[in-house]
Order: sequence, then structure tokens, then C-alpha cells
Amino acid sequence: MEHQLTTNLSHKEDTQNAHTVDVLVIGAGLTGLTIGFLLALSEKKVHILEKADRVGGQIRTFREKGFIYESGPNTGVNSYPEIFELFEILDGDCIMETAREESKRRLIWKGDRFHALPSGLFSAITTPLFTLGDKFRILGEPFRAKGNNPDESVGELAVRRLGKSFLQYAVDPFLSGVYAGDPMKLVTRYALPKLYNLEQQYGSFIRGTIAKARQPKTAYDRLATKKVFSVEGGLDRLTDAMAAVIQPHHITLSAADVTIRPYADKWMATYSTADGEQTIIAERVITTTGAYTLPALLPFIPKEKMDLISNLHYAPVVQASVGFRNTGGLRFDAFGGLVPSCEKKEVLGILFPSACFAGRAPEGGALFSFFIGGVKHADLTTWPEEELKALVKRELHAMLKLPAEAEPDMIRIFRHEHAIPQYEQSSGARLETIDELQTRYPGLTLAGNIKDGIGMADRIRQATEIANEITDF
Repeated sequence: MEHQLTTNLSHKEDTQNAHTVDVLVIGAGLTGLTIGFLLALSEKKVHILEKADRVGGQIRTFREKGFIYESGPNTGVNSYPEIFELFEILDGDCIMETAREESKRRLIWKGDRFHALPSGLFSAITTPLFTLGDKFRILGEPFRAKGNNPDESVGELAVRRLGKSFLQYAVDPFLSGVYAGDPMKLVTRYALPKLYNLEQQYGSFIRGTIAKARQPKTAYDRLATKKVFSVEGGLDRLTDAMAAVIQPHHITLSAADVTIRPYADKWMATYSTADGEQTIIAERVITTTGAYTLPALLPFIPKEKMDLISNLHYAPVVQASVGFRNTGGLRFDAFGGLVPSCEKKEVLGILFPSACFAGRAPEGGALFSFFIGGVKHADLTTWPEEELKALVKRELHAMLKLPAEAEPDMIRIFRHEHAIPQYEQSSGARLETIDELQTRYPGLTLAGNIKDGIGMADRIRQATEIANEITDF
């Protein structure tokens, strides 16, 4: 109370010309925009502060020479009904695009080429990806005892239930593609909670999957099709459409030095723009920015508490978008290819966006997205741009078998220092601290990918739940 009173007195003069709102959202990425969009539809007075000069956060679409490519996320998965509902509410302002059927194939690198990840019993038996012993081992998976270590890593779980080769050639590349992370450090109940719950509730992945499939689904449940999606014309159509509904005068871009403090039973934000120092008074504040931004953003939180949140580790990633106007007849009918760590390659994987969605490359051409770095190869993300381009060109020929004389028509390099949060063992203390702080400071919500998942679907679902807590929308 003494701290709060001091804050009120020391900043009394700041509030004389303050702008007042119902809800202040920090960050105009997918989470913040979804919250703002839903609240705006519910006629809540909402304002968003964004430090960048544009909306979208990690989502950014480029259009060049007949290619449409992303510098951040390329796809989402329609994992929850909230994703379908969001597009339905937007009502044609942007259109969900589902990946083509032929792009369902997932490829895994082994030896000197890509192999299709098994999709059925016959392919699982005949694949060269897994050892014979582990192929037999999976038959015993339904009868294996469930784990009792709540902090068991995904890697430990995979070896215990499926065998080492499944870890090496299925789980490890999958986590490289999703988290750019280390399966031996990512904790299952935080990084893959659905997988963790299958074992804990049903004692087995196989038994749990069968039981889940047999459960009756409501019409609402069936909205979650589990299909890979993007947006027609690029993902920024989604973020731009939501920003348009929120309206530009309710979004402040290039907001610098944002600081949030308690103010009586409300919240005061101070920040600077080209017009000078600004102040907003809000009933509620929702942060959606990275953990590393929170110490400066919320200086009133005790350091010992903030340290438990801001120590979240992020994987750095370089994404290279590569375009060919003409592939010489070569086809790439797959979602993409992932590279196991044990194969010692310098790329994490390659996605094939033009195989998934229409219009991403000129007719007869192809668009690829290379991913480099991650937790295990963070040093590669510091390479000069020309060295990264040379690496990409080498792997185009070595991995995708493009002719030696084939030169890409476009290569664009994007660096993401804080690309993907790693839900490691520190996650338990972080989540407990977030809950404690939200109870201690009513009206403060700490959101974004510091909790509740890292995918586009996770961000939309979290945002929808937060908006629903504030309004009966």
C-alpha cells in the first residue's frame, strides 16, 4: 500500500492529460491483436502499445517477384475451435487457407537423403528411420508402466516408451521444427502437455490416442480440424484485418520506454513517442511481450520474483526464404523436411510453402524456408549474411537435389534473436510466479508465449480466453 501511495503521489502530475481506457495491451503481435480485436468488438475501450513501427510481431509477410513469403511463422495448426471462430468472425476480411493434401508428407533426413515419416503400419515396418528392435518395442508401448517424474524431459520420455531411434529420427527433428530446442531439456508437461496427459491419464500413447478417437465430439469440438493452415495471400492479412477493426488511433506504434505502475485501483502506463512523453490510465493491463522485456516494463515487481520469469531461455533462429521461378520440373510434394541432430547438418529443416499453399511461387517455381541455428547451433545465427546464403545454396543442391547450375532467383535472410521460448525445467517456477503476481496485483495479466504454448493456435486460444474473462463476448 505504501508503495502504491508513493507511486500515486509521484506521478500525479503525469495523469492530468492522461488518456483513459478500459484495457491496455502491451504488444501488437498475434496475442495482443487478437485480444484487442475481440475486446473492440465487445465495445471495450482498448488501446495497444507496440515498440515496433508496425503490427504483427513475429508475423511479417513479404511479396516480391511473384513470391509470397514469411519472415516468421509459416503455418499454424487448427488445434482449437477458437481458431475457426476467429476467422468466422472476421467474415471474409481474411480467409483461412488449409494446406493441400499432398503436403501432408513429412520428410526426415537420414544418411544422404530424405525419407518419408511413417504414416501407417506398413510404412512404419519398412522405414529405414527406426531400428528393428525399436519397431518391435513399439508393440509393447501400451503395456509399459507410465512415468512418475513430473519433470521428465521429452527425450527421456521418448527413449523410455519408444526407444532411442524414435528419439533420434522422430522426436528430435520434430522438436527442432517446433521449438528449435533440445529434447533432453524440454520438459514434457510444459512443452508437449497433450502427450504428457495421454500417458498420465491412459498409461500409454497408443491407448490414449485410441480412447480419445472414440470419445464423442460435439459440433464445437469438430471445428478443430487439426489441419495445417495459413491465410490466403499471407499471414499478415490476419493481423492487418484485426488491426483495422481495432482502428489505428487505438494502436500506438514506435512506443518507447514503456513502463507500467499501479495507480490507485488502476494502472498507469508512461511511454514516449515522437510527440513526447505520454500517459495512459487503464482499468486492466495485459502484457503479451517476451519475458526479457518484463523487468523494464514492470519495475514495481520485486527482482526476486521477476527473475523467475525473465530467465526464460529463447532459441535464436535464422530463417532463409528461397525462391525459384523454375525448378526444371522437380516437384516437392511435402510439408517439408526435418534434420535430426545426430545427422550433423547445419540446417534444422526446410519447409516447402509453395507445396502447401497456392500462389506462394510463380507457376512452375518453388518457395523454400530454411531454418538454421536453434539451441544446439546458436553460433550459426551470428554468421555474416553472405556465409548464410552460401550455406543455403550448398544445402539446396545437397539436400533437395537441385542441379548444380540451378541458382535461386531470391534469397532473403531473417534473424530472430528471441525466436522461440524453451519450456524447460524452470517453467514450473515461472508459471507459479505468474499466478502469484496476478493474484497480488488485480487487473494485471501476464500473457504471450511465456506460458500456454508457442504456436499460432496457442496464441489465439490464450487471447480468446483472456478476452472472455473480461467480457461476455
